[in-house]
Amino acid sequence: MKHLFGILFAALLAVAAQHAVAAPAAVVEGVQMPAWVERAVTGGIRRIPLAPGMELRGGDEVKTGAGSRIYIKLAEGSLVKLGENASLKLLDLQPERGGLFRAALNVLEGAFRFTTDILAKERRREVSIRVATVTAGIRGTDLWGKSMPERQIVCLIEGKIEVGAEGEAPVTMDQARQFYQREQGQTKPVGFVEPTQLAQWAQETEIEDGQGAARRGGKWRVTLASVSTQSEALAIYDQVRTAGYAAEIHPAKAGEKRIYVVRISRLPTKADAEALAAQLRGKHGVEEPKVSG
Repeated sequence: MKHLFGILFAALLAVAAQHAVAAPAAVVEGVQMPAWVERAVTGGIRRIPLAPGMELRGGDEVKTGAGSRIYIKLAEGSLVKLGENASLKLLDLQPERGGLFRAALNVLEGAFRFTTDILAKERRREVSIRVATVTAGIRGTDLWGKSMPERQIVCLIEGKIEVGAEGEAPVTMDQARQFYQREQGQTKPVGFVEPTQLAQWAQETEIEDGQGAARRGGKWRVTLASVSTQSEALAIYDQVRTAGYAAEIHPAKAGEKRIYVVRISRLPTKADAEALAAQLRGKHGVEEPKVSG
């Protein structure tokens, strides 16, 4: 009996280990649409609207449109936030192996924030974030940055980082509100940003409540259309998804008739659902969207 128990216990451990290895390295936590991921597939690049719960992998490039925000949760507990009109390339993502999580991120355009909650601060990680020609090495910290054509900024909020440009010795920043910047290819002396300016910068990457963002676990939804044919549903579905909104099609019944419902789900509050409905009303084939919980 003891021998059988030992075999069963070992099997359970093996299953648990397999699930741990299979855990996604990055998952979309929240998205204020429009936003997409561009992913390499056989024959080219596929553009998919982002939705909460979507798994991301190395090689993906996520993009945001006007007014958009994205939250990406990494397997080791950190959160990557991306502001509007931005582009982030996930160069490499390696789930925790031997207790170490590795990632390399490239901010091609726009504002970002990398933040680690208190429970994840002690976990081992090797994360580098590249902002144009500037690279920041991260060891459990909180920072904000932005990539613009003629200017790059990396600002430390909490913790410690090493940051430097190609061909230059990196500098260590270990005091809150220190910031590193390059303008027109020239590195400026490290300085300190005023709290009011930092608050303005940080707002560029925050998802505000009630503004139409979808999140994991959200229970509200917006019905964009209820039509009688699959072709009508697909026409609206394609327009909305091309515009960067993660619409879904659900067959349903209206009395004895089959209908096709095009909707966006996972809105956390009624206010978010109403804001998204207002945003899409009269656009992309959507006439009068309806909100439900």
